[in-house]
Amino acid sequence: MTAKVSPTGVERFFDEDEIIVSKTDVKGRITYANDVFLKIAGFSEKEIMNQPHSIIRHPDMPRCVFKLLWDTLASGKEIFAYVVNMSKNGDYYWVFAHVTPTYDSSGNIISYHSSRRVPRRDVVDNVIIPLYKALVEEENRYKSRKDGMDASFKMVLALLEEKGVSYDEFIFSL
Repeated sequence: MTAKVSPTGVERFFDEDEIIVSKTDVKGRITYANDVFLKIAGFSEKEIMNQPHSIIRHPDMPRCVFKLLWDTLASGKEIFAYVVNMSKNGDYYWVFAHVTPTYDSSGNIISYHSSRRVPRRDVVDNVIIPLYKALVEEENRYKSRKDGMDASFKMVLALLEEKGVSYDEFIFSL
């Protein structure tokens, strides 16, 4: 999957009773994708298997949120997050993701499991879109991608400190 896809600005939707499910190895390569995932992302199973999960990353999704996600998972904890993804053709779709580590019998993390539901639209429109726009703008102010991500990550931490809540408390307060 080397072709560069540009966002179309067209939103895709899935039903309230549907759940998008995928599994990855510890490096983030897709090892399982359910039919709902394949349908909304526009990929065949053959196309998506063993691809990095970032294949569906939308450019409007702040990298600092993925840093938070991967740091949380690496520490052995689950995470909930609002995510905008991009389909194979450039359309986008919003999800409320719940990602958990999977362990082997020795307690080692061996994979990750993500279940995504339809997010609350009012939260996406009134809180998440403006927040993510500000975070992406901060990331883009820097020549170095790492410096930009670090700066936007500090913005997230400052927001949480200002509100006096943890990330989980912030997400569930929305």
